[in-house]
Amino acid sequence: MNVALYGKLFTRDDAFYIQGLIDKLETTGGQVFIYEPFYNYLLGKVHFGQQPVPFTKQSEIRNAIQFLFSIGGDGTLLDTITLVGNTGIPIIGINMGRLGFLSSISKEEIIPAIDEIISHQYSIDQRTLLRLETSSGLFGDCNYALNDLTVYKKTSVSMLTIKTYINDEYLNTYWADGLIVATPTGSTAYSLSCTGPILMPHAENFVITPIASHNLTVRPIVIPDISIIKIRTEGRGKECFIGLDSRIENVDDSIDLIVRKEDFTINLLQMSNKNFFKTIREKLNWGLDVRN
Repeated sequence: MNVALYGKLFTRDDAFYIQGLIDKLETTGGQVFIYEPFYNYLLGKVHFGQQPVPFTKQSEIRNAIQFLFSIGGDGTLLDTITLVGNTGIPIIGINMGRLGFLSSISKEEIIPAIDEIISHQYSIDQRTLLRLETSSGLFGDCNYALNDLTVYKKTSVSMLTIKTYINDEYLNTYWADGLIVATPTGSTAYSLSCTGPILMPHAENFVITPIASHNLTVRPIVIPDISIIKIRTEGRGKECFIGLDSRIENVDDSIDLIVRKEDFTINLLQMSNKNFFKTIREKLNWGLDVRN
């Protein structure tokens, strides 16, 4: 079983679990590929029984690995999206952080999870992406996101005026600090913190959620994911930030943002003992009596 590892910084205590992950993977008889900046960080912190293969580009793992392990939190997993792209490689999220909606395997579950992967006790969860289209080619070939597209103001001085259209029909003008267009996966991220609804992972919808709207009657709206969303911003500063997951660009208000469903999906590996309802109960403390 050939696999790839992607990660960032970790604590001294977490090195124990990463060492266990590497040791276990080396027993499978396959080749371990490691994202080169992460490999350089690992040197001196863990030891390898077999020399791993460093990589930096999607082309180096396409058709070469069966799974990619994301070691960190949900932000780390989002960073793997541009590496995996349309290869179809399933991503396995190992949660070294706190919340972890996407990185659902705890560090204590690493070894049992690998045993289940070897015995094929898992499912593949296909997640919808959104795609951003602009006349300037913003974000280049990595113009897609698993969680959300976010438009938000560059300074704290003034709000944005955000005109929004659905399939060329005028929806609303938002006077707000920003606007989020979230996929079902992203509905439990930034959109949720801005009072957006939670969508089931396979709901065929997007949710549009304003950030700190200056009109109290404005609420999030759920639309079919076959819709084409056009966003045009105005503001005193003439510039704003555009975010695709964890990537950010600075743009001026002359650019129309077109958002639509991406043609390909991202595959997340789902363990047999995990499901969406269990995850949100655990992460959001649903069903717990917290009155004491």
